[in-house]
Amino acid sequence: MRYRIEGGFTDALGHLLACAAGSCTVRTRQSDVVIPLELVVAAKEVPPAPPRRAASR
Repeated sequence: MRYRIEGGFTDALGHLLACAAGSCTVRTRQSDVVIPLELVVAAKEVPPAPPRRAASR
């Protein structure tokens, strides 16, 4: 989700845990982020990251 913050925009990448009347919760790598819906400017489903390739030696 892309949402407004003071001075611009930021993204919350992760799993959508909940969406209630006035906010949604996204579980990112660091923590759960609660975002007021009026601040959301864009959202889309992002496919999972591809598996990491083994290091060549």
